[in-house]
Amino acid sequence: MSILKSIAIKTKPRAAMQERDFAEITVEKGISGDFRGSQAGRQITILAQSAWQNTCDTIGTDLPWITRRANLLVDEIYFGEGDVGRTIRIGEVSLEITQETNPCSLMDQQHQGLKKALFTEWRGGVCCNVITPGSIRVGDQVEID
Repeated sequence: MSILKSIAIKTKPRAAMQERDFAEITVEKGISGDFRGSQAGRQITILAQSAWQNTCDTIGTDLPWITRRANLLVDEIYFGEGDVGRTIRIGEVSLEITQETNPCSLMDQQHQGLKKALFTEWRGGVCCNVITPGSIRVGDQVEID
């Protein structure tokens, strides 16, 4: 079973990520306070801790997970093409995986080579839409149906 390790939001494009221990999730806005939450197909982004560690190993440095600019960090999960359409449950919240999260040019501004390293094996994580709203907090169990 996987655990929700961290939660982060950005209040506007290119804004610094803000980590939180708790978040409200809505169908209309994704994570409350996150500027991208109303964008269909990518309301919430999820990064696998193991994929982030593999990325850091590839580029030869340890970077904080929020460098990736994803909303949620989970452990014990590996994402891939077969996961599109699957449901992720975090506490009382359900999310549908819609696509791979493609890394943007900001990644190489953070560390040269990061963008390329994230394009390997879905290391950039997944985008999701909210199916069932509710509250999540760091430490919640995470399951994929």
